[in-house]
Amino acid sequence: MGRNNERNIKKHNDKLHKEQDKAKAKKVAREEKLKAMVKKFNESKNNG
Repeated sequence: MGRNNERNIKKHNDKLHKEQDKAKAKKVAREEKLKAMVKKFNESKNNG
């Protein structure tokens, strides 16, 4: 029997998608932080 049976393929895809979701979440979190920093910076620049 080959290694490429349905169960193994599914297991691999689940693992892969989980990693991709993690990476995506990291990217979104980083963008949010950056937005907040830029906003804070702009506010302080305008007030100063």
